Amino acid sequence: MDDRRKETRKKIMAFTLVYDERGRLLGYLVNMTEQGAMVIGEKTLEINSQVTLKIEFPDELEGSFARKLVIAARVARCVPHEASSREFEIGFEFTKIKPEQTQIIEALLERYHFRYQG
Repeated sequence: MDDRRKETRKKIMAFTLVYDERGRLLGYLVNMTEQGAMVIGEKTLEINSQVTLKIEFPDELEGSFARKLVIAARVARCVPHEASSREFEIGFEFTKIKPEQTQIIEALLERYHFRYQG
């Protein structure tokens, strides 16, 4: 599969949980850009399905003007995780991004990331 990302992915250093619109746990955030996110979870999701993600920020995210990010996304990828037969790598592409959501994502990436080499 070719890598069509336009931005360098940034791994998140703080443990960050991701839920769907019904409050069901999808998994934990692994890396993120302003256009999407990778989540490791125990359930498979249908490619191209639409979901509203709720990403809960760590308590130590100082100065944040939001405790969570609620954003529309499309499931772009869902494959078995290399290291665990029970988990899946779920790639989400953000859709309908609002300016305030972009600001929240930028703040999160600025405080809790390192450059992903891979």
